Amino acid sequence: MAWKFVSDRPIYLQIAEHIKIDIITGVYPPGERMPSVRELAAIAAVNPNTMQRAMSELEQSGLVSAMRTTGRFVTEDKEILEKTKQALAHELAQEYLRTISRLGYTPEEAAELVLKINQ
Repeated sequence: MAWKFVSDRPIYLQIAEHIKIDIITGVYPPGERMPSVRELAAIAAVNPNTMQRAMSELEQSGLVSAMRTTGRFVTEDKEILEKTKQALAHELAQEYLRTISRLGYTPEEAAELVLKINQ
């Protein structure tokens, strides 16, 4: 099934974010070999060049490393994984606060809403 993309950001960045979440949530565990660019491109229904660009982003972030003849592997570096998890959570929290503030809520009220929902 093709992934869903929005038009407000480059597709390769959206793909990289999607794969980051898959790595953080254990879809691709630490040390595991990633599917090939062609396989991932087919899954996402994108051009392999777009997927290659997304994978290059992941390599630059340290989440994935390329082994010349064997493919790409998810990092086993717990610090990189934790920093990535925190960065993604921070981005989501900021997005939530931006959206909820448009409704007139303060950050404190937004936090209270989350706590109420979670009870």
